[in-house]
Amino acid sequence: MKNSRSIHIISILLIICTLVTTAMGLFFKTPGTPYEVVNHYGDVVRIYGSGLYKNDSYFMAPIAKGTDFAFLFIGVPLLIISLILDVKKESYRSRLRLLSAISIFAYYATSICFGITYNILHLLYIAIFSLSIFGLIVCFRSIDEDILKEKIDGSFVTKGLYIYLFVSGISIFVAWLPDIATSLLHRQSLQLIEVYTTQITYVLDMGLISPVIFICIYSLFNNKGIGFSILGIILMTCSIVGVSVSAGTLFQYMEGIVLPIPVLVTKVSIFIVLALISLMFNIRLYKNIKG
Repeated sequence: MKNSRSIHIISILLIICTLVTTAMGLFFKTPGTPYEVVNHYGDVVRIYGSGLYKNDSYFMAPIAKGTDFAFLFIGVPLLIISLILDVKKESYRSRLRLLSAISIFAYYATSICFGITYNILHLLYIAIFSLSIFGLIVCFRSIDEDILKEKIDGSFVTKGLYIYLFVSGISIFVAWLPDIATSLLHRQSLQLIEVYTTQITYVLDMGLISPVIFICIYSLFNNKGIGFSILGIILMTCSIVGVSVSAGTLFQYMEGIVLPIPVLVTKVSIFIVLALISLMFNIRLYKNIKG
């Protein structure tokens, strides 16, 4: 396959940089306690006050820690395993797995670069962003989509898969659109804007992930090989997002933040259910790749 050496080097650098950022996010301690500030909307916001996320809000800092936990203990090991398998024996199965693993780091990098208040790791955040985006491009180009299509058993693409993808694409809007619609109707900012300029999760999920899901549906329906590469990315991303949401909710609970039942149902539970179904289809995808 093409560009293997470049992809492997990028993967190693991604692993090293992410180990540092996630470990620092979870274990770096500084003196300090939570305090309150008034944002430019006139709202009183509680700030976390300590650790790497000392300048982030008390609501968002535990979510960032949950994401760090998910990537330190699941994302990084997953990329390590995918890298080892691709180095040991390059195949379309191993390269698709590596592509999917790198894609979740692109999601992670975008979230921390644009969603976390500036801190001492900002240069590393930029490095992870650059490595993951270029790694994704190079890895994508190394896969011959026509050959990949031939290697995947067509029976894998079922009505159940199409239904899952369609529901996933719609569910993302169901989770986030009401928050935006409510703010626009009441002519006020987002409820949890706090000290931030926007909610990066809304941008990524509604502006990128959901459209990509429908592009995947179109590609698979028209028997285009690129659909399987996109599918691998979607399934892996949905799985890790579900883990991150679960971990973030747990870390919030440990900090004394209890989410209302409607929020747990319409937001948290949606991503957990989608993650479990994604995992099932992900396993089936790789089992159906020949050779």
